[in-house]
Amino acid sequence: MNGSNVDIDWESARRANHENWNDRVPLHEVAYGLDRYDDPAHLSDVVRADLPVLERFLPEQSLRGLDLCHLQCHIGTDTVSLARAGANVTGVDFSGPALTVADALAARAGVQARWIETDVLDARAAVDREFDVVYTSIGTITWLEDLNRWAEQIHGLLRPGGIFYIRDGHPALYALDEEAPDLTTRYPYFGDGRAQLWDDASTYVGDGTVEHSRTYEWPHPLSEVIGVLLANGMRLLHFDEGRTLPWQFSPRMVEVAGGYAWPESERDLIPCTYTIVALRDS
Repeated sequence: MNGSNVDIDWESARRANHENWNDRVPLHEVAYGLDRYDDPAHLSDVVRADLPVLERFLPEQSLRGLDLCHLQCHIGTDTVSLARAGANVTGVDFSGPALTVADALAARAGVQARWIETDVLDARAAVDREFDVVYTSIGTITWLEDLNRWAEQIHGLLRPGGIFYIRDGHPALYALDEEAPDLTTRYPYFGDGRAQLWDDASTYVGDGTVEHSRTYEWPHPLSEVIGVLLANGMRLLHFDEGRTLPWQFSPRMVEVAGGYAWPESERDLIPCTYTIVALRDS
């Protein structure tokens, strides 16, 4: 049953997720509309939303000239956009096929980028430098079992004084029944160490289907996300919650400027995203 809690070891779950994300690459290569990046001024919707928040906490309120590591970068649309905003970018992802598409996109867009194929939980060992900014955004950490190890990678990748930025789906949103006719809780907000099993051949964008349809995700409450960052030498600078998403979580969501939202009568009842900006002090 989709969303049921199961006992599975990390390596087996990771292997299933890896196969699924490799399958998504050719579908997303079409659905993401990569030809839009032929326009040198084009930025992804995700980065266009993130930049005004991120830049407030940067020297001179700009990414220009800063070294940035993009964790779980997928096919590189956001990474290319961050490069266009002025950053020297390194994209990290566990899917080799995704990085092949990302590299081709960067070349086509005339953007300099470096790509590292590794699990995000091994990123510090795989990447041979430190950064001014570590960035991750939308649909990322539910794929990770061990958030403390994730936070260790972030701290290790940042220079002292460096900034970490994340905007992701809100765990309160993920607890909702996406098929229900109203806002009904169905899945656990708090994790118990077990993974949630999903079997779905579709992806969040486009009409195609994948061969490897089974995936595993882990619920992480906000207390855990913030807690692991604080426990690993990060200082919280900014926290916010948002009402829109860049993908349609539920068929009941309606298209609005910048993405999707619940019907207007429900829009103030539940957050869709959260944003955290944190600083590595030392």
